[in-house]
Amino acid sequence: MAKRKPTIHEVAHLAKVGIGTVSRVLNNHPSVRTETRERVLAAMSSLGYSPNPHARRVAGGRSYTISLILPVISTEFYNRLLEGIEQVLSEERYEIALFPIFSPLRLQRYLESRSLAYQTDGLLVASQGLAHLLPNQRFPTERPVVLVDAHSPRYDSAFVDNYLGGQMAAQHLAAFPGELFAIQMQEELDEVMRNTVGQERVAGFRDGLARVGRSLPDAHIFVSRFSAEGGRLALQHFMRLSRPPYNIFAGADLLALGVLEEAERQGLEIGEQVRLLGFDGHTWTEARGLSTLSQPIEEMGAEAARMLLERIRGYKGSPRARRFEPTLVVRSSTQDHTVYAD
Repeated sequence: MAKRKPTIHEVAHLAKVGIGTVSRVLNNHPSVRTETRERVLAAMSSLGYSPNPHARRVAGGRSYTISLILPVISTEFYNRLLEGIEQVLSEERYEIALFPIFSPLRLQRYLESRSLAYQTDGLLVASQGLAHLLPNQRFPTERPVVLVDAHSPRYDSAFVDNYLGGQMAAQHLAAFPGELFAIQMQEELDEVMRNTVGQERVAGFRDGLARVGRSLPDAHIFVSRFSAEGGRLALQHFMRLSRPPYNIFAGADLLALGVLEEAERQGLEIGEQVRLLGFDGHTWTEARGLSTLSQPIEEMGAEAARMLLERIRGYKGSPRARRFEPTLVVRSSTQDHTVYAD
């Protein structure tokens, strides 16, 4: 049995850097400081990690490299997504070249065929709405493309049903007395996208509430940057609108963390005065007693990688959609059913 190849995650962990830094070292990017480059190279040597020798094949052959276009790198969600992708690709001796978007300027580069991202054996695109910015929703390449955490009728897609997650949140939180609120995550890039994960989750939440006769006024939706600070500001905003109890659907676990911290600072009882539901299912939520909609992030990434490999090997079938559903995990942050008198 062949020895398992070390992964880019293991190199990054040993070198105490992000996976993006490891990628830049592999691509000999000039922006990496000398001491950081040496630390990464030392970690590669210690683990026995080396770039795939197949990547040096002559023009016309496979590079055994996959491009991954993603909004950002340093978040728990994308680290987990990459882990699932890499687990499948490393078994086939494929390398991953990371292409973070970061800004609208970089985004424009990836919409053009000149981008280096289109010079590998195939692309994984982890950005909801990116395909919708393209003419006929087609990327400027003949190489195989698979969307992950996004979907389009033009390409194979592996995605979580975020709208369904919002509906599940509504069904859970509508059972409690008190006002209902939502926190929608939005970053700078979201402003140029036609549809986003954050929008889908809140749309599902609002529609789910309407089905059971509950409302979600516009003022009860707080649009925030993806940060714990956004969650703290959201709770402050909700406190200015009404008195407890507050039933809050946070569009991501990180936003929910900020709500937890602000509630503690305000002396509000979690699960009683503040009922809070997150979205992601990150491991730390268990220790904090946070109810969450857990999404199978690693499985989604692995499925996208498998579909891309099948395309590279010659599969010519019509676009496939692999839809994953979130799972409601109820903990102490939404377990109290105390009824408050008016």
